[in-house]
Amino acid sequence: MNIANLLTSFRIICIPLLVFFFYLPVPWGQTTAAIIFAIVGWTDWFDGWVARKFDMQSPLGEFLDPVADKLMVAASLVLLVEQHATIWIAAPALVIISREITVSALREWMAEYGERSAVKVVFIAKIKTLMQLSAIFFLLLAGAEADVTNIWDHSWLYIWGYIFLYIAVALTLWSMFVYLQATWPLMAAAKYEPGSTKVVNTDQKSQD
Repeated sequence: MNIANLLTSFRIICIPLLVFFFYLPVPWGQTTAAIIFAIVGWTDWFDGWVARKFDMQSPLGEFLDPVADKLMVAASLVLLVEQHATIWIAAPALVIISREITVSALREWMAEYGERSAVKVVFIAKIKTLMQLSAIFFLLLAGAEADVTNIWDHSWLYIWGYIFLYIAVALTLWSMFVYLQATWPLMAAAKYEPGSTKVVNTDQKSQD
């Protein structure tokens, strides 16, 4: 357990704190939740930098880092859907969460026969993550009472939150298409060996 992994674990621990302050019946509760989310988002970049800078990369860190990201994003989206109860946020949340599950399953599938590098993080996915984090932060900060017709009622936070959210959805679908396009030939050529739970690539097997 090194510093980078401690920072990643800290992000996971912050999830119940975010939920607590989100529902805390005080005027500053949701603002605090938004600040916690922002700190976690910044830590996401920082722990990766620490791991690379000080050579602290580890299998545990590779496992925890994406888990922490997905847990925080999914938990925050569920809170926002419950708070606003509108299809305009429920539909994007469904797309984002479904994509994360699909890509995670795809990575696990590729890892079964040593092709995990086929689904390594692409640049468009990093921009997608930035848009997701920005959208959730603005929507959390806007609060439940944001009025899009009143600019003095923090409506600009609400509007920008939705703009970033729908940009994130577009990038979410785009990055998933990139991953599927890169891995489809491998998936089409793969099969299970009889009597084994391991997956093999039939193209590679025929070349051996």
